[in-house]
Amino acid sequence: MTAFAGQVVIVTGASQGIGHALVRELASRGPRLVLAARDAARLEEVAAECRALGAQTLVVPTDVTDQAQCNALVDRTLAHWDALDVLVNNAGAGMMGRFEDFTDLSGYESLMRLNYLSAVFLTHRALPALRRSKGLVVAVASLTALTGVPTRTAYAATKHAMLGFFDSLRVELLGSGVDVTVVCPDFVVSQIHRRAIGADGRPRGKPLQEAKIMTAEECARLTVRAMEKRQRLAVLSLRGRLGRFVRLLAPGLIDRIALRATRDVS
Repeated sequence: MTAFAGQVVIVTGASQGIGHALVRELASRGPRLVLAARDAARLEEVAAECRALGAQTLVVPTDVTDQAQCNALVDRTLAHWDALDVLVNNAGAGMMGRFEDFTDLSGYESLMRLNYLSAVFLTHRALPALRRSKGLVVAVASLTALTGVPTRTAYAATKHAMLGFFDSLRVELLGSGVDVTVVCPDFVVSQIHRRAIGADGRPRGKPLQEAKIMTAEECARLTVRAMEKRQRLAVLSLRGRLGRFVRLLAPGLIDRIALRATRDVS
């Protein structure tokens, strides 16, 4: 038996990228997966993949920026399986560009709602059920939650907010049996970069240099390992782990490394 056999696991952003890789990685462990994203047709395709790998599945098309839909996602999960063991807050999008080049700042507000507030909405609704199961809340954040990254001001702000929220919630939940795992991937091969909005308000369309960055499958494998251990914080790259300590001693050096890193993969 594996850590997630028979457990009910909600994964948001399950239709593509890290979320797709995550549900596939989890599926072979025999969970009851709840797949959430906006694209219903794509979710059905992913659900079929997961069933073939050994999971039971429930597809719930959801726009996580809408609090009512977030509530409905949790409610439908409980109505269907009468339990919730793990909530994976993975849905998100990107935004790239120098701050001074943006003329319309509405994207900052919408990105905060998608990347951060959606996790707040879902966690709030799910928490009573997670208390009953002594379950796990997972937040898929980013290295940008730990340090500033040039051309990612909007994105980094949402991930800093996510980290602050879940670190605080973890303290509130001490003794409840509910654990909080925050995952901080480095650059990952994902559609999020192609769809990231630029300063002109249009999707960037350009992929990162994929040979230099982690695959979604490797990210998913490391994330599931952290979930199995109920790890407090999982920084998924050596560069990220070293950077946390170097930043305390030489923050200016980390600034220069971050600038070079974005140039190398963009």
